[in-house]
Amino acid sequence: MNIVILSQNPDLYSTNAIVQAAIKRKHNVRVINPIGCDIFMEQGNPEIFYRRQKLTHIDAVIPRIGSSITYYGIALIRQFELMGIFTTTSSLALTQSRDKLQSLQLFTSHNLPIPKTAFTNPYRSPEETIRLVGGAPLIIKVLEGTQGIGVVLAENNHTAEAMLDAFNGLQTKIITQQYIEESKGEDLRIIVINNKVISAMKRKGKKGDFRSNLHRGGTSEVAILTPKEKEIAIEAAKALNLKIAGVDLLQSHNGPLILEVNSSPGLEGIETTTKTDIAKAIIKFVENSNL
Repeated sequence: MNIVILSQNPDLYSTNAIVQAAIKRKHNVRVINPIGCDIFMEQGNPEIFYRRQKLTHIDAVIPRIGSSITYYGIALIRQFELMGIFTTTSSLALTQSRDKLQSLQLFTSHNLPIPKTAFTNPYRSPEETIRLVGGAPLIIKVLEGTQGIGVVLAENNHTAEAMLDAFNGLQTKIITQQYIEESKGEDLRIIVINNKVISAMKRKGKKGDFRSNLHRGGTSEVAILTPKEKEIAIEAAKALNLKIAGVDLLQSHNGPLILEVNSSPGLEGIETTTKTDIAKAIIKFVENSNL
């Protein structure tokens, strides 16, 4: 097969791991920087050019689209779809997964468990927003933030009001969310591929940090999932139409809650922790999708 990986950096662990997995399984693989592509359209003739050369003879595309180029990445994937080329992440799935608010609305529509969340008019009183999520402590998230950036914990109502006033004054789009204290800065990262759980780890934030991101100094260990956690992870990926997903769950007194779902999950942390060859699983999914 001729496989294209859309990635801005071929030296990233995740990109390189997928390249090596494809080579081991005897495929032709090429890494293409999305921002080096030009989209061309005329009646009945969608085309993509990379560095002025028309892209042809492609069997499958594996998008690894960075958050900074989401809009262009969605357009590029849509163009591949118009050309009849299989993509592991559809343009619709990337659109839905990158919009945190829309993701939460979709989880709600599918009756999936999430922390109490409020998105309110910026001119609404902070007191009402705080009341909607059950009071402080609470989490405030910038909708455009990634990897734990733009996520803050307000430990009391006074601090929460001040933070909400500040964000609203800057006209920053935010959501306010219930703080799950019993999770103790821990969460589950679960890799789902084609509606199957492939691997899972538990992440724990560094001392004093409620965020569990590994790149911010967190630690990880292999996670043994309950049947309910597996079910919710799979259903969360389905709700966003994602065939490859990193699903983050919080463990609460009321059961697992969906924190967020990543359409381009990093592989280094979870492959190192669990010793699972996720890159190989991605390539096998591509193979089976092109039978």
